[in-house]
Amino acid sequence: MSTTQSTSTEDLQNRGPVVLTVAIVLFFASFVFVTLRLVSRIGIVKKVTWDDHFIVLAWLIAFGFSFAVCWGTHVGLGHHEVNVPVQNQAALRKSEYAFSVLYNPALMATKTSILIFYLSLAKNQQLFRWACIATLVVVNVAGLALTFLNIFQCHPVAATFKDPIPSTAICTDLVTLYLSSAPVNIITDLAILFLPMPILTGMRLPRKQKIILIITFSFGVFVAVVDVVRIAYLQSAFQVRLREVGRNNATTSRILEQDDFSWYASYSFMWSAIEVHVGILCSCVPALKPLVSKVFPKMLHSSNDPHTSQESEMHFAETATQRNATLTRKVPPMFPDPAKSQPDRLNDENGELGMMEFSTTADITNGHPRPPTALTDMSEIQRTSSFAFFDFVNMNTPKSMVKMSNRESILPLALVTILFFLWGVAYGFLNILNSQFQLIVQVSTAESLGLHATYWGGYLVGPLLFGRYVLKTWGFKATFIVGLCIYGCGTLVFWPSAVLTSFPAFLVSNFIIGLGLATLEVGANPFIALCGPPNYAEVRLNVSQGVQAIGSIVSPLLAQKVMFKNVSSAPSLLDAQWAYLGIGLFDVSLAIAFYYLPIPEVSDDDLEEIAGTNDNGNPRQLCGFPTIWLTLGLGMVSQFCYVGAQESVAVAFESYVTAVKQNPSISPFDYEVVGHTVFAVGRFLTALTGLIIRPRWILLFLFLGAIVTSALAIHLTSYAGIAMLVLILFFESGIFSLIFAMCLRGLGRHTKTGSALITTAIGGGALFPFLSDAAQTRKGIPYSFCVVAATFACGALFPIYLSAVPAAKRRVDPLYTSRMVPEPESEGHLSTMSRSRVLEKLHSVVRRKKTLSDLPSAEHMEGDGEKWPD
Repeated sequence: MSTTQSTSTEDLQNRGPVVLTVAIVLFFASFVFVTLRLVSRIGIVKKVTWDDHFIVLAWLIAFGFSFAVCWGTHVGLGHHEVNVPVQNQAALRKSEYAFSVLYNPALMATKTSILIFYLSLAKNQQLFRWACIATLVVVNVAGLALTFLNIFQCHPVAATFKDPIPSTAICTDLVTLYLSSAPVNIITDLAILFLPMPILTGMRLPRKQKIILIITFSFGVFVAVVDVVRIAYLQSAFQVRLREVGRNNATTSRILEQDDFSWYASYSFMWSAIEVHVGILCSCVPALKPLVSKVFPKMLHSSNDPHTSQESEMHFAETATQRNATLTRKVPPMFPDPAKSQPDRLNDENGELGMMEFSTTADITNGHPRPPTALTDMSEIQRTSSFAFFDFVNMNTPKSMVKMSNRESILPLALVTILFFLWGVAYGFLNILNSQFQLIVQVSTAESLGLHATYWGGYLVGPLLFGRYVLKTWGFKATFIVGLCIYGCGTLVFWPSAVLTSFPAFLVSNFIIGLGLATLEVGANPFIALCGPPNYAEVRLNVSQGVQAIGSIVSPLLAQKVMFKNVSSAPSLLDAQWAYLGIGLFDVSLAIAFYYLPIPEVSDDDLEEIAGTNDNGNPRQLCGFPTIWLTLGLGMVSQFCYVGAQESVAVAFESYVTAVKQNPSISPFDYEVVGHTVFAVGRFLTALTGLIIRPRWILLFLFLGAIVTSALAIHLTSYAGIAMLVLILFFESGIFSLIFAMCLRGLGRHTKTGSALITTAIGGGALFPFLSDAAQTRKGIPYSFCVVAATFACGALFPIYLSAVPAAKRRVDPLYTSRMVPEPESEGHLSTMSRSRVLEKLHSVVRRKKTLSDLPSAEHMEGDGEKWPD
């Protein structure tokens, strides 16, 4: 009886049959799909292209690693290590090695086939093609690097197959190698999934055909899901390594992993096979369309569809052409103008049908497609005044943002402000996760400051390296999308770096996130400042930044108190890894949503017109320098100092609370939440005050308050010192937005370049915490606030300059029409105005029932218009 129970228990502990069955079934399924693809291409299309060659190569490689998995189940894969016969150990090691070496090449070949197919979709869409080429490069470069890492996972290579591994050998553990491919796989899976969607959703096709086409190309989502599931099954493999990190064990993790690797890695091997074979299946689906149309013609065509008639399509095309003739665009389109590039031809030079035509044409008779009325050039759709997405969303092209009234700007401002809030939430989560990671890995103070410097270093690189180019070439929407995608990539790199407790990978992910957020700020801040009447730029930007501050308050509370309160050891990081993945996927989803949202743009000509520089060819100068550039330069210095001081306070906040008050009534984290709340309130108060007081005076007041409270924080202790610390955050609140908005005034066609330069100045956060730490090491934490006070004092030179130099004053002060501000008798003599006129002026400014849609009545031109009296 006991023997029977023992045998039953052993059978239950064998995962081999499940792994073997799944591998064999998927192998034959992919074989069937590849065969049908070749039948479609050779028998119907009568043309075999490079993507077909690569998919056959992918299947051959998949056959190799599937055989390795099947052979592995025969020699012990799926059993506990103690149940694997000694004579099978070497064979098991060889099967694991073969699988690990062939996995990445199989994915490379599959994704290369898909991307080559994409390149045939729209030969005149340069942006789409370059995106495909960039993804193709990433897939193959990363794949080759990972393949070589797997080949030479041990030095010498022969040590890979020995059990136990010789002490003289140097090996990289398999868990590290598998996780190294996770970020690249997920990022490229998402890129392959979403790259063709703008073209597909923009095609003028009957609704049924369009739905089928989009669903066909959306099968790639299964590959991404399978990849995530595969990594989830590696969690059991993480446990050994994370326990080692928690114990600070010096034993190599490769040796420890061999304790039961054949058991806990078996399902991850199975899901790796699923990932590759499902990828092959999905890549073959679009190529089966000619075969399906031939065998099941009614599946893709319905006579009841009101959009299927050729006449209606021709009428639609003619109507779109007529609308295009009356539409002018000042912003460069995201895709080339069809007038400058010929649309895809139905047939190639040899008279053979291309993959694009067979993927988008419903009916095929005797090898000939329908007339080209169903074919669409994406750039033409981009230029139509009414753009139909998926046949049920109508998006009208909005007018230039600087010509919008307050009412017209509400919707786009709300959309971008939501973006501010959401990235504030995501950033708050990451801050908590970062701090938990640093505690678990026990990084030093220098390493912690290095993490901050790496993050802010992204601001020094991103805006000028590519942020400015994207903004000037493709506009605000493209900048949002690029920034969100880079941000999402950074969080995906965070995921394995946190699980592997790898500090170098953590540095890389910090830098990538900094690049993404810097790109977002290159576009988001000027968008808020420019969208609507220019006299409210500072007000709008402070409101949006205040909403972002709310997001950064809510998310740390949820993270610290609810979601990650138990993340206190290396193994517990396994529970937090999904937050990184969720944030990354959320960022990518938000980028996709912004592609289809009606975001207004602005051309350099519009910016030049509203700045008034066309009418004033000789801008005023100070000491031989044009005031417009001197103002921008001093604004950059002020922003550099402000962010440096702000980051110094943020780094020292909890340490300062602990130093000045032993056993405070609430925790330092709770005090920090109070400070962030005051910070958010301060931004809204700054926006409200901006309705009645000139921004430069508000900026000077905030800087002076920050200087005084920083100086008092050096000498005060207990709750008084904590109060000064919170007040520093209050005075910090509106400085960033005021500097940014005022520096953009009057830049004209250089506004977008100015935005990139001011965003680059945010990189001051990388430098000043090191100076503050040096002061802290010398004389204690309170003394380090002398660096903060001095930095704020340096930044205060900017508002002093604005108030002292008349030309700079006229450049940055908002101007209003006589209906809103009565013209004073002379500048600087407010005493001559009656009390009733003052009240009337303030009342009109606060009410603002109407906005002035005409540019001359609301612009802030240098030397023109009416202004506030000094």
